[in-house]
Amino acid sequence: MRIDYLILLIAIAYIVWRFGSAWMVRRRLPELMKEGAQLVDVRSAAEFAGGNVAGSVNIPLDEITLRATELDPQKWVVVFCASGTRSALARRKLKGLGFGKVVNAGSWRSLR
Repeated sequence: MRIDYLILLIAIAYIVWRFGSAWMVRRRLPELMKEGAQLVDVRSAAEFAGGNVAGSVNIPLDEITLRATELDPQKWVVVFCASGTRSALARRKLKGLGFGKVVNAGSWRSLR
Protein backbone atom coordinates (compact mmCIF):
# COMPACT_ATOMS: atom_id res chain seq x y z
CA MET A 1 0.00 0.00 0.00
CA ARG A 2 1.37 3.38 -0.94
CA ILE A 3 2.03 5.83 1.89
CA ASP A 4 -0.20 8.54 0.36
CA TYR A 5 -3.17 6.14 0.39
CA LEU A 6 -2.44 5.25 3.99
CA ILE A 7 -2.35 8.93 5.00
CA LEU A 8 -5.62 9.53 3.15
CA LEU A 9 -7.23 6.53 4.85
CA ILE A 10 -6.13 7.76 8.28
CA ALA A 11 -7.47 11.26 7.53
CA ILE A 12 -10.84 9.89 6.44
CA ALA A 13 -11.05 7.64 9.50
CA TYR A 14 -10.32 10.61 11.78
CA ILE A 15 -13.02 12.75 10.14
CA VAL A 16 -15.59 9.96 10.39
CA TRP A 17 -14.68 9.34 14.04
CA ARG A 18 -14.81 13.04 14.97
CA PHE A 19 -18.14 13.81 13.35
CA GLY A 20 -19.64 10.43 14.14
CA SER A 21 -19.00 10.74 17.85
CA ALA A 22 -20.57 14.22 17.99
CA TRP A 23 -23.57 12.89 16.05
CA MET A 24 -24.00 10.08 18.59
CA VAL A 25 -23.96 12.58 21.46
CA ARG A 26 -26.63 14.68 19.76
CA ARG A 27 -28.79 11.58 19.34
CA ARG A 28 -28.42 10.80 23.07
CA LEU A 29 -28.95 14.40 24.20
CA PRO A 30 -32.68 14.07 25.06
CA GLU A 31 -31.87 11.05 27.24
CA LEU A 32 -28.94 12.84 28.88
CA MET A 33 -31.10 15.91 29.56
CA LYS A 34 -33.71 13.74 31.30
CA GLU A 35 -30.88 12.53 33.53
CA GLY A 36 -30.02 16.14 34.45
CA ALA A 37 -27.13 16.76 32.05
CA GLN A 38 -25.27 20.02 32.37
CA LEU A 39 -24.73 21.92 29.12
CA VAL A 40 -21.38 23.73 29.10
CA ASP A 41 -20.37 26.08 26.30
CA VAL A 42 -16.58 26.49 26.39
CA ARG A 43 -16.40 29.35 23.89
CA SER A 44 -15.32 32.84 24.98
CA ALA A 45 -17.80 35.12 26.74
CA ALA A 46 -18.03 37.28 23.60
CA GLU A 47 -18.83 34.26 21.42
CA PHE A 48 -21.42 33.07 23.94
CA ALA A 49 -23.07 36.51 24.00
CA GLY A 50 -23.39 36.34 20.21
CA GLY A 51 -25.61 33.26 20.42
CA ASN A 52 -25.94 30.19 22.61
CA VAL A 53 -27.92 27.10 23.48
CA ALA A 54 -30.83 27.74 25.84
CA GLY A 55 -30.05 26.46 29.33
CA SER A 56 -26.31 26.27 28.78
CA VAL A 57 -23.67 27.85 31.01
CA ASN A 58 -20.60 29.56 29.66
CA ILE A 59 -17.30 28.37 31.10
CA PRO A 60 -14.56 29.37 28.63
CA LEU A 61 -11.91 26.73 28.02
CA ASP A 62 -9.19 28.76 29.74
CA GLU A 63 -11.34 28.85 32.91
CA ILE A 64 -12.57 25.25 32.94
CA THR A 65 -10.07 24.00 35.53
CA LEU A 66 -10.79 26.85 37.95
CA ARG A 67 -14.57 26.76 37.52
CA ALA A 68 -15.09 22.99 37.42
CA THR A 69 -16.42 23.21 40.98
CA GLU A 70 -19.54 24.88 39.52
CA LEU A 71 -20.42 21.54 37.93
CA ASP A 72 -21.77 18.40 39.54
CA PRO A 73 -19.29 15.58 38.87
CA GLN A 74 -22.03 12.98 39.43
CA LYS A 75 -24.15 14.25 36.52
CA TRP A 76 -23.51 14.16 32.79
CA VAL A 77 -21.60 17.13 31.41
CA VAL A 78 -22.11 17.94 27.72
CA VAL A 79 -19.40 20.28 26.44
CA PHE A 80 -19.47 22.12 23.12
CA CYS A 81 -17.88 25.08 21.35
CA ALA A 82 -17.75 26.47 17.80
CA SER A 83 -16.25 23.45 16.06
CA GLY A 84 -15.59 20.75 18.65
CA THR A 85 -11.88 21.34 19.13
CA ARG A 86 -12.04 23.36 22.36
CA SER A 87 -14.78 21.12 23.73
CA ALA A 88 -12.54 18.08 23.12
CA LEU A 89 -9.85 19.77 25.22
CA ALA A 90 -12.43 20.68 27.88
CA ARG A 91 -13.63 17.08 28.00
CA ARG A 92 -10.08 15.88 28.53
CA LYS A 93 -9.50 18.42 31.32
CA LEU A 94 -12.74 17.52 33.12
CA LYS A 95 -11.97 13.80 32.84
CA GLY A 96 -8.58 14.55 34.40
CA LEU A 97 -10.34 16.30 37.27
CA GLY A 98 -12.40 13.20 38.02
CA PHE A 99 -15.56 13.86 36.03
CA GLY A 100 -16.63 10.45 34.75
CA LYS A 101 -19.62 11.45 32.63
CA VAL A 102 -18.37 13.99 30.08
CA VAL A 103 -19.21 14.00 26.39
CA ASN A 104 -18.17 16.29 23.55
CA ALA A 105 -21.14 17.42 21.46
CA GLY A 106 -19.02 19.32 18.93
CA SER A 107 -20.50 22.54 17.58
CA TRP A 108 -23.07 24.49 19.59
CA ARG A 109 -25.00 25.22 16.40
CA SER A 110 -25.98 21.58 16.08
CA LEU A 111 -27.65 21.66 19.51
CA ARG A 112 -29.99 24.60 18.91
